[in-house]
Amino acid sequence: MNQCQGDTQLREEEKLRLDNQVCFPLYSAANAVIRAYRPLLDELDLTYSQYLVMMVLWEQNGVSVKDVGHRLHLDSGTLTPLLKRLEVKGYVERARSTQDERVRVLNLTEQGRELKLRAQQVPNAIKCKVDIELEEMLELKRLCEKILTKLD
Repeated sequence: MNQCQGDTQLREEEKLRLDNQVCFPLYSAANAVIRAYRPLLDELDLTYSQYLVMMVLWEQNGVSVKDVGHRLHLDSGTLTPLLKRLEVKGYVERARSTQDERVRVLNLTEQGRELKLRAQQVPNAIKCKVDIELEEMLELKRLCEKILTKLD
């Protein structure tokens, strides 16, 4: 029997019970984690999505807008307004690539580089809030990445 044909352990009517879904606790946990980040990111004047963009740029300054979108699984319609707000805040500058002027690249400003120093406390604060063992955290990360790979 094909695995995708369904779970034979559950009766048909039980398959639609909220308590039997994997998607709901995954969705709820993601929302709870983002809520846990909110007070920490408010101090940095960042939304969670803006924080993700900044982490990409702190890793690799001068990356293309397209590469940021790919890395964060965001389309340009979502990413463009987000980048404009980061630009207004003075954290990033959008410019044309020197190799190909059709390509837009993102560069950190001095203020954006300084923000990294202030943001360094965020991962430890979240780790303390979540309070699960490192091995469990790594396994959760691995499983989420596996789901992303399967669904992309």
